[in-house]
Amino acid sequence: MTRELASTGIGGLDNVLGGGFSRGHLFLIEGEPGAGKTTVAMQFALAGAQAGEKVLYITLSETEQEIREGAASHGWVIDDRVAVHELVPPESLLNEENQQSLLYSSDLELGETAKDIIAVIERLRPSRVVIDSLSEIRLLAQSSLRYRRQVLALKHHFARFDTTVILLDDLTSEGHDRTMHSLTHCVIKLEQLAPEYGAERRRLRVLKYRGSSYRGGYHDFSIKHGGVVVYPRLVAGEHRTLAPRERLKSGSPELNELLGGGIDQGSGTLVLGPAGTGKSLLALLFTKAALDRGERAAVFIFDEELAQLRKRMAELGIDVDAAESSGQLHLQQIDAAEMSPGEFAHAVRAGVDSRDAKCVVIDSLNGYQAAMPDERLLILHMHELLQYLNRRGASTFLTVAQHGLVGDMKTPIDITYLADTVILLRYFEALGKVRRAISVMKKRLGTHENTIREYKIETSGLRIGPVIEGFQGILRGVPSFAGEPDALLTDGAS
Repeated sequence: MTRELASTGIGGLDNVLGGGFSRGHLFLIEGEPGAGKTTVAMQFALAGAQAGEKVLYITLSETEQEIREGAASHGWVIDDRVAVHELVPPESLLNEENQQSLLYSSDLELGETAKDIIAVIERLRPSRVVIDSLSEIRLLAQSSLRYRRQVLALKHHFARFDTTVILLDDLTSEGHDRTMHSLTHCVIKLEQLAPEYGAERRRLRVLKYRGSSYRGGYHDFSIKHGGVVVYPRLVAGEHRTLAPRERLKSGSPELNELLGGGIDQGSGTLVLGPAGTGKSLLALLFTKAALDRGERAAVFIFDEELAQLRKRMAELGIDVDAAESSGQLHLQQIDAAEMSPGEFAHAVRAGVDSRDAKCVVIDSLNGYQAAMPDERLLILHMHELLQYLNRRGASTFLTVAQHGLVGDMKTPIDITYLADTVILLRYFEALGKVRRAISVMKKRLGTHENTIREYKIETSGLRIGPVIEGFQGILRGVPSFAGEPDALLTDGAS
């Protein structure tokens, strides 16, 4: 039997949970203070109100005014559709008589609190309930046994009305009591991480969800104006649409020759080289060719200013304003210190899914690596992202800046095995000048030239010359000359 699902009000979280919360059960959201529990609970409550359901928000740790102010900070208004019930210790428990009684005040308070919760449930009979937070009940119970029994009693009472309940736990108790893990139908843990530099990062994980399939592992999320946004972990295996693979030209006949006629649609191309060799420019040549074919393109930059990128694209003959206004071109600058890898993957996916981009440029992976200091995880993220883009028929161009200028080059992250095509750019010194060389090192589909050509960076793009002959050691940056200098490019037309 398939149970009806209650939307959490957060699209990404519904995706992780396989549709939402199954109705009539208890759900636990745990996390340290500041992780975003209350914001998630508010969105759950407001989603119920918008669906015409009766919603009850029970607060034990914050005042009703604080709850409403928190909602207002996101632009929400908690109206009569959401009943906010503030639980405070009864005044009779605060007088001098009860404080000096042999009966502990916590016993009285726990009983009164439970009665108050049950009374308001029976009076309103809501479809959705939020209890914020369990730490107050745990402190009143004073022991795991009494705490478990009290929550179990509330659980049976909620079941009578087929109520979907979210319980919040701030994990402030000693010993990390896991009593609620066995009593609740689903457990979601929110985490807030503080990197050495940059804004805090948040992620969540579903620890259990009885009788339901869900998306496992960690999922990045952020709290913005308007609430929590969850970025489900990208799983390329869920997208198996095979797009036709056509041979795509770059706009440069010489570059096409090097590539054996061009690159294949739906493949990944990696451009390697030290700073200043024209990696971004090479990727933009393919972007221009895609726009000229009438395709849509998305460019994500980590290292360059957006205004400077627009100027460079205009010099290549791209009408940037017209392409952006028509939706054919999407440009986005990424701040690695502010955006998590999951959010970035979500942005790239949106560029392909919603904008139908067939050309995707990520410039550069050095900036992406700054967002993910753990190299092993970066490779896993890139593997899933590239597989997904390939299956969606998008041609992807990634740049990596190698350390050094000439001589022995160091690559900060090796993902050459993930790319279908690898283009290598190099500086080399010859006849008293610093020159540039280009070569295709790998191409999975089809053949390619195994030659080395010199090229020059010009305002209108790259000017690639004929094959360099008579030199040895160009790719090492310090070649030895054994031929004629006529093979090298001059300042005039080649």
